[in-house]
Amino acid sequence: MRGAGATGGLRAPRGAARQYHPLASHHQRARTDQPASGRRGRNHAADPPRARTGAVRRGRPGGPAALCLAAAHVNDLRFPVGAWRFEGNVTAERRGGWIDQIEAAPAQVRAAVSGLTDPQLNTPYRPDGWTVRQVVHHLPDSHLNAYTRFRLALTERHPTIRPYDEAGWAELLDARTAPVEVSLTLLAALHQRWVILLRALDPAEFARGLRHPGHGRDFSLDEVLGMYAWHGRHHTAHIVGLCRRMGWS
Repeated sequence: MRGAGATGGLRAPRGAARQYHPLASHHQRARTDQPASGRRGRNHAADPPRARTGAVRRGRPGGPAALCLAAAHVNDLRFPVGAWRFEGNVTAERRGGWIDQIEAAPAQVRAAVSGLTDPQLNTPYRPDGWTVRQVVHHLPDSHLNAYTRFRLALTERHPTIRPYDEAGWAELLDARTAPVEVSLTLLAALHQRWVILLRALDPAEFARGLRHPGHGRDFSLDEVLGMYAWHGRHHTAHIVGLCRRMGWS
């Protein structure tokens, strides 16, 4: 059991905002963007954050500068390891590093939530964000889709994949209430199987691709690999950052 902060029992709002994911469909309806009143919130997958340039000027309390600082803070909480960007020209060394990250991710997620109480697991990692529990359950949901997409791209000629409503999945009962151990076990088995496949592929196979209809463009398996290596670190950092801010470490 980790030490609880003053708000350790905070529950996730029913209208928790959609989490950004590079392969999320722009056309999926994000049910978690809709607060209980029926108002629709911002779709972060369709509206990724803009890069910040220059310093924020100081201003009066509550003025534009303060609002900019608050927005920057929220952006940092959303992207603690930085937003995903694919730079192309994937070397064997970089590819191997991404596979190593995918292999290590299940143990890192498990370590991040070790000792957390149910109230702590039910705490949003940021204002209007998913709870820690939802983040943990989201990872195998997302990575099962990625694993399936890899297999489709390797066995079919440039398939068009089927997007899914990841925000809606995160609001299903199991994602909001199930013990995290279920998904920690699932994630470990999934990644073990996935890494066996990844280490057997050659560069030509990583150059194979798929089409994402929500983005309207093609993705190579190299790009998908790097994206999901980032994705595990991204969500693990959400949990670790919350624990640090709340004094649960």
